[in-house]
Amino acid sequence: MVQLLVLPPAPAGESGAVAFGKLTELSQVEVEPVGRWFEAVYQNARTRHVSSAASIGSESSDEGDGGSAAEDPAETQYLLSLDPKEWKSQDHYRVLGLQSKRHAATEHDIKKAYRRKVLLHHPDKRRTAGEQVRDLERDYFSCITRAYEILGNPVRRRSYDSVDPEFDDDIPVNCAESRNNFFATFGPVFEANARWSTKRNMPPLGDENSSRDEVDRFYHFWYSFDSWREYSYLDEEEKEKGENREERRWIEKQNRAARQKRKREEMQRIRQLVDTAYACDPRVQRFKEEERERKLAQKRARQEAARARQEMEEKERQEREEAERLERERQEEDARQQREKERREKENLRKQLKKERKALEAVCADDGHYAADAEEHVVRLQQLHRLCQLLSLEELQQLNQAMEAASNVDERKSLFLEKAKALEERLEREKAEQLGGAQSGRSQGGGEKGSSASSASSWTPDDVQLLVKAVNLFPAGTANRWEVVAAFLNQHGATSDRTAKEVLAKAKSLQKLDPQLKEEANRKAYEQHQKSLGAKAEVAFKDESTPSQRFDGDGAAAVVWQAEEQRLLEQALKTYPASTPDRWDRIAECVPTRSKKECMRRYKDLVELVKTKKAAQQAAATAAAQSGRK
Repeated sequence: MVQLLVLPPAPAGESGAVAFGKLTELSQVEVEPVGRWFEAVYQNARTRHVSSAASIGSESSDEGDGGSAAEDPAETQYLLSLDPKEWKSQDHYRVLGLQSKRHAATEHDIKKAYRRKVLLHHPDKRRTAGEQVRDLERDYFSCITRAYEILGNPVRRRSYDSVDPEFDDDIPVNCAESRNNFFATFGPVFEANARWSTKRNMPPLGDENSSRDEVDRFYHFWYSFDSWREYSYLDEEEKEKGENREERRWIEKQNRAARQKRKREEMQRIRQLVDTAYACDPRVQRFKEEERERKLAQKRARQEAARARQEMEEKERQEREEAERLERERQEEDARQQREKERREKENLRKQLKKERKALEAVCADDGHYAADAEEHVVRLQQLHRLCQLLSLEELQQLNQAMEAASNVDERKSLFLEKAKALEERLEREKAEQLGGAQSGRSQGGGEKGSSASSASSWTPDDVQLLVKAVNLFPAGTANRWEVVAAFLNQHGATSDRTAKEVLAKAKSLQKLDPQLKEEANRKAYEQHQKSLGAKAEVAFKDESTPSQRFDGDGAAAVVWQAEEQRLLEQALKTYPASTPDRWDRIAECVPTRSKKECMRRYKDLVELVKTKKAAQQAAATAAAQSGRK
């Protein structure tokens, strides 16, 4: 092809023309169609140029429809701004001039727009017009051919339409404005999103007067919405770029995962749109209210029918008896389960008490029982024993927590002494209340005196002496104290049918005795024991603070163990364990007023006393369990 340089006319001020050179003569060069440059031109012409004879006729027919009309300068400027390397981010509809139709453009519209762009922007056309077109690969005309390749292929066009940048993915929110202007707010949104449906003839949103069936059909369609929207256009890498099969598979796997994620997000968006519309739809609220009224009406009708219906009385009686029987069985089962639950709770309480007592004893032992000398050590041991035996689980837990929270030994000592003092005051109050109740009982009538006299006649001096011993053995504050005392009497006495109520009444009657009568009762008990056992110690009815007595085995008058001697003995037992050589010699040295034999006998008595106490408590617990089962 021969190209001539055409110069513009000379300016008006110029006079004539000046020739600086002459054109060389034309020469003809023979070029053979070979080489990579020819192959590139051939492939470009084959894929992007419209040069077939069949298309020429259709182009000429389309020119009558305005295909060769002048283009808007804004469109031309947009085309010139395109970068062929960034073809994926360009608006293909705008490239072909179909930005107003977009997804609504038909196949004919796309072909017509492409031919129009080819006629206006083909490189050959522009060269003919005097424009220089050097690199066809970087020329913006490749963007036009790329847009036609995508929009002209139904599959690739659907992929691009799925990510159309002009589509608004926003959905309305649930607010007062959306509820008040429901149809104006949600109608356009549903209409825009309907383009993604694989089904045609979708039910319309309707209006305020739509029936319930129409509304249900609309929401059923959207809740089961089937979208054809897919996101292969947004693949970051093309599978064809893989150098081998493994790399292409990896690229395809990554692309598939990204598509599935976007697909899930799209379905969640559609579901949120439908949920929001359903919550804001005034028709749905009206239907719910109507349904509620209908159910209430049906309920009232059933109630009226139930009140009006009177069936066979005998059948109702049998059903009632059966129901009562089942209820009794249920109550019995509930009672059994409750007893089992209480048993487990008691066992758990026992374990927790044991744990808390050990914790308290360990803390006190680590702190040396807060004693400065041996005598004070014995006192602290007694206080610790009373705290462990008489405090409840909650009180023990609170005391242990407070002891653990204390920062030094002085604080723990203060807490220990404060709790011990509070326990002593509580025991004194309980004792005072018992004495007050006994005194108030003296004012009762003669009938009560007669009954008490008759019951007292069944108490022998041995039983009274055993009762006094049990009262001293189990002081106030012992759990189930009078049941334990009754069990002790039944285990060691002549009779085995004493109840807690009877034992309590007898103890109160002894407390109400005048000093002379009490002394006489003690004297009779002493004489009775001397007759039956030979030489036994006098056992007087004392309060809980009176120390017990000890007698020698040969029948001689026994010397009472004083409280101080008892404390020294307990301290020595703690100081010298069983593994200590010459243990009882060392213990006797700690108790100056007692011999080694007396200390050993006192220890045996204490061991027997503890065993007896535990046996009585166990017997009381067994009796309580048996009475609960009854």
